[in-house]
Amino acid sequence: MNTRRKQILKELGLTPMWHLKSAALMPNKILESQSIEINNLAASPDPAKDLQRPQEIQQMNWEQLKLSVSHCTACPLSQARTQTVFGVGDENADWLFVGEGPGAREDATGEPFVGQAGKLLDQMLAAIGLKRDHQVYIANIVKCRPPNNRNPSLAEARRCEPYLTRQIELIKPKLIIALGKVAAQNLLGCEDSISSLRGKVHDYSGIPLIVTYHPAYLLRALPEKAKAWKDLCFARSTMQSIQ
Repeated sequence: MNTRRKQILKELGLTPMWHLKSAALMPNKILESQSIEINNLAASPDPAKDLQRPQEIQQMNWEQLKLSVSHCTACPLSQARTQTVFGVGDENADWLFVGEGPGAREDATGEPFVGQAGKLLDQMLAAIGLKRDHQVYIANIVKCRPPNNRNPSLAEARRCEPYLTRQIELIKPKLIIALGKVAAQNLLGCEDSISSLRGKVHDYSGIPLIVTYHPAYLLRALPEKAKAWKDLCFARSTMQSIQ
């Protein structure tokens, strides 16, 4: 047994049990089970700080969830963040808008969609009679800013997924709007292009989901605003049919 394994067993109070029986007297299945468990522990940089299980997150209320997110170190994104960006808006909203991840301004303020992209999103909401603090909740696929505003990796998104899933369970929105390809692909579990996903009502765990462009993309591609307006009108009519 190497030093790392001995240290882990000692910290867990298992060292005496290890010496009670010799390997020759222990059943093969027990030996195999202990070997796998010890190897898994040794591979972890800090077994005492393992991630909370998704089933534990699923039991959290809003305050517990916010606290858990603020202390999360599940992926490398946590190492460079200024603060987490949990989400903002009406916690009983009918409308849920989901983007990909925080940018520099969001990382600084702790609020999603601020700056020019945030202003455009507010304008988009106003165009269909909505505002972010009433019947609207805004969140992201990941709660920490990816370096240089790159897209979050699949692994990073998966680490953060239980938090967003729980937010959706608590909000119980009537309609989800995926803002951009990254949000759409992660929510729908697909690799389809945004052009092929737009103009349709998709399903997310029984909740209708509509895909449109991310406001930051629209700032770079002004001609696409007409398509985004069409998506918003489609979303508004879909909501009216739900209500």
